[in-house]
Amino acid sequence: MTDTTILKCENIVKTFPGVKALDGVNLTIYENEAMALMGENGAGKSTLIKILSGVHQADSGKIYLDGQEVHIANVTDAALLNIAVIHQELNLIPSLSVSENIFLGRELQNGVFLNKTEMQKQSRAILERLGLSIDPKQAVGKLSIANQQMVEIARALLEDARIIIMDEPTDALTDKEVQVLFSVIRQLKAQGKSIVYISHRLEEIFEVCERATILRDGTFIAEEKVSDLDQNKIIKLMVGREITEQFPYHPGNPAKSILQVEGLTNDFVSDISFELKSGEVLGVAGLVGSGRTELAKTIYGFYTIHSGTLNLGGKKLDLKSTADGIKHGITYVSEDRKKDGLILPMNVTENITISALKQVSGKFGISKDKERKVSNDFVERMRIKTPSLNQKLKNLSGGNQQKVSIARGLMNETRVLILDEPTRGVDVGAKKEIYDIVNDLKAQGVGVLLISSDMPELLGMSDRILVMHEGRLKGELTHNEATQERIMSLILA
Repeated sequence: MTDTTILKCENIVKTFPGVKALDGVNLTIYENEAMALMGENGAGKSTLIKILSGVHQADSGKIYLDGQEVHIANVTDAALLNIAVIHQELNLIPSLSVSENIFLGRELQNGVFLNKTEMQKQSRAILERLGLSIDPKQAVGKLSIANQQMVEIARALLEDARIIIMDEPTDALTDKEVQVLFSVIRQLKAQGKSIVYISHRLEEIFEVCERATILRDGTFIAEEKVSDLDQNKIIKLMVGREITEQFPYHPGNPAKSILQVEGLTNDFVSDISFELKSGEVLGVAGLVGSGRTELAKTIYGFYTIHSGTLNLGGKKLDLKSTADGIKHGITYVSEDRKKDGLILPMNVTENITISALKQVSGKFGISKDKERKVSNDFVERMRIKTPSLNQKLKNLSGGNQQKVSIARGLMNETRVLILDEPTRGVDVGAKKEIYDIVNDLKAQGVGVLLISSDMPELLGMSDRILVMHEGRLKGELTHNEATQERIMSLILA
């Protein structure tokens, strides 16, 4: 650990219509270190990153690089100051090759033609520097998400970035890929780079970061050495209170079987049979590619069933579309809320009510009063933080967007709620609020199918856990039986 400061932000203020996103925020980035930037959704992390990368400009405050004040007016200024950002949504062109993406905007030319040979040669050298054997000629769209992130890192190195900001870099990675990324981060630090690392997975902070800066509600709370922290202290600094129970499991009283799945088979899953009871949380565990999401979408009516049956409350279902699933009380909340679940340019009210317009309509069409009342009820019940119901959804934090996504699903009379990675990219405080919502629905007799790659979440919230691998059901464990080791042994059996 060094004390050499590379970049320093002092008293940064940024206001958007209806909300003060940053209010006197400080951030110090040190040489050869990884600084964790932490806080709940809405704490101001994304806004601060956008100021450092030139997307937004601060209303006031100062930024110093190597002790000299700098002004970052646009993304070009950030690049010239050797600041690079690897966003949660990767900024790559899938149809172009690895080398073409690495050199995007900095293409090498041989006369009027691209010098692809030299670009491939330099790309290979950068990738080898990272310990990677990715073919520079390969189309980026054919790479795993992990290797696409490595291409982003390679591009940052080509730009000779001194400061590399990583926003939720492990969000879509397997455990093995996470370890490869951590190895690359250690190499980058050894090569003199400074990392700003943003993640809601607290355990990662202790593995790759030397210090942590904590924000809360747009204000600077603390900068601490990671060696002086533990998870409980981080949570208390982030949310301003102690969360004594991260996973508030309520045993409940599962009643009759509500959903019966028998021999379900299609292009993605084979011979799946189980039942879901009203008033229980049934977890679904499995590695990436195990068929969990495909199973959920089949039950919802998105994918066609080739053989087997679905019964809801003893009545056989013949689902032709997702509209059929919704009509029968099956609600699916997607793992990709921005792609499948929400319309970000629309406001909070419109997103909550759009899938159930009949419920907010009167004789003369949509009733604005009904829309506002229903939306306000959900905002209060689910503690959605928004300046108003008219706020565009893109301006809300990830955790609050996720709550809106769940609210939208619950607009219809829900008997079976399928939650696919419901807390991905969500901070610890918002996670607890989502778990409380799940427990409320459970108490109301809703059957919840919970798909999650977060093992503590599955173990903490599920009454039973189904274990899947390569489209097949490998076993079932009760809440008391389930451990990470037993789940992995079933997957690998």
